[in-house]
Amino acid sequence: MSATASSADAQTVEGQGQEPLTDGFHLVVDALKLNGINTIYAVPGIPITDLCRTAQAEGMRVVSFRHEQHAGYAASIAGYLTKTPGICLTVSAPGFLNGLTALANATTNCFPMILVSGSSEREIVDLQQGDYEEMDQLAIARPHCKAAFRVLHAEDIGIGVARAIRAAVSGRPGGVYLDLPGKIFAQVMDAEAGRNSLVKVIDPAPAQLPAPSAVSRALEVLKGAKRPLIILGKGAAYAQADEAIRELVEKSGIPFLPMSMAKGLLPDNHPQSAGAARSLALKESDVVLLVGARLNWLLSHGKGKAWGEPGAKRFVQIDIEPTEMDSNVEIAAPLVGDIGSCVTALTQGMGGNWAQPPADWIDAIEQRKQANIEKMSARLMNNSVPMDFNSALGALRAVVKERPDTILVNEGANTLDLARGIIDIYKPRHRLDVGTWGVMGIGMGFSAAAAIETGKPVLAVVGDSAFGFSGMEVETLCRYNLPVCVVVFNNNGIYRGNETNPLGGADPAPLVFVKDARYEKMMEAFGGVGVYATTRDELARAVNEALDSGRPTLINAVIDEAAGTESGRIGNLNPQSALSKKK
Repeated sequence: MSATASSADAQTVEGQGQEPLTDGFHLVVDALKLNGINTIYAVPGIPITDLCRTAQAEGMRVVSFRHEQHAGYAASIAGYLTKTPGICLTVSAPGFLNGLTALANATTNCFPMILVSGSSEREIVDLQQGDYEEMDQLAIARPHCKAAFRVLHAEDIGIGVARAIRAAVSGRPGGVYLDLPGKIFAQVMDAEAGRNSLVKVIDPAPAQLPAPSAVSRALEVLKGAKRPLIILGKGAAYAQADEAIRELVEKSGIPFLPMSMAKGLLPDNHPQSAGAARSLALKESDVVLLVGARLNWLLSHGKGKAWGEPGAKRFVQIDIEPTEMDSNVEIAAPLVGDIGSCVTALTQGMGGNWAQPPADWIDAIEQRKQANIEKMSARLMNNSVPMDFNSALGALRAVVKERPDTILVNEGANTLDLARGIIDIYKPRHRLDVGTWGVMGIGMGFSAAAAIETGKPVLAVVGDSAFGFSGMEVETLCRYNLPVCVVVFNNNGIYRGNETNPLGGADPAPLVFVKDARYEKMMEAFGGVGVYATTRDELARAVNEALDSGRPTLINAVIDEAAGTESGRIGNLNPQSALSKKK
């Protein structure tokens, strides 16, 4: 007997000879299960409380968070890791709005996610008669997602879920909103009709093959390169075309530069990795192949000082979205299609006698890599107390090297920026961070979902400011007993903790937190393990013990409060007043 039939049969009115019935609650669950979705990230409440109960009773895993934004972040990264839309379930109005930030972030980052929210009744909302938590949620959601749908009748739940799934994963992935007014859940219908109304989505993200002429054009541009470079973006990691990408990189012999969430597609210690020579590679390259990477602010829009002489570069870009081409600079060879198909076509087109890049280009990158690695090594071994960012991250770098299966979640300002360059990643999709928007607060949601979806240990390295956005979710980590070790880099403030109020008085400076806050006590309060670490040896020992135990652990890593820099490495985006004196 199918799960759907079992669910419907449970609604039979016994002893009265009536036909089996089903309702909106069960139809939502059955529609998700039919499409291979078995986990929901949620904050229960009116009107979706019984939907959570029904889902759990029908064998789905329902992970309940303390705030909708973090449930949404969890759903979004679940979609990234699995290529199946992550489901975030929220209550109406304020709960929906809390989840909307995660939905917009998913769309910006191309993570497949479906935000499902209960809502007020249409006839009252449209007349603005003041219903409980009245809000036209569909209209609000539309500008922030790929697609938005509302279902008004139980018999349409199947098609509504199917449309949301296809929209989330087809073409360029992204966020989708599905609006379910409260009264739809209690609607009852014949169980057989309910089964027949469900839709199993066939081939939701079909391959999109590149045009042969576009492949030939791209190969001609690459053949003419004297200093070629491949940039791998998180789209390449999402594609899960790992072996095809490796084959292209190694057959071409071209140095590659991974964006932060593409680290590990090929190991960071791969001989062709140009990560430690990033500045030279960007500035001096003459042809750049973009694989699932966009020329947005993270790559200085493909122009400016970071890219050397204006107009001196030619770009080959692989993207599934045609309108991404020429978004900032001219793309000499656009290659439109899914990444796996495009990469395979390029590799096949290279044939058996592809010329490797000139030796002087490879040597220049290797020399710069070794010089930068040598320069950094002394900083990473510093044993100062309190620790600075480099010494603390150096200790974590060694832990990850010994435990390459650990998934790293990373957010903050200095904590994020420095970790990107210091902690090497060795496996695909093992580094998760703030992505394109640079949002704060993804840490605990990403960590929970990474542990749930992969079953692997998770190391979350977060700044004390970033931790404040989602810190209460350590209770969620403890409640579900997830193998997550959280390391809070505590330097007593935003960027730094040593600013003072220029006027004196009782109020601290706006960027300063409580001195020597004991964040580890929060984890202890919920039954997890808390550790206070002041040296790199204490930090490394505590992380290893946490990863060995698999218990939820929070390590309060004390960092010199003067160690940080303003806005991390993007201080140029934070205007400073010319009329006030900075300290």
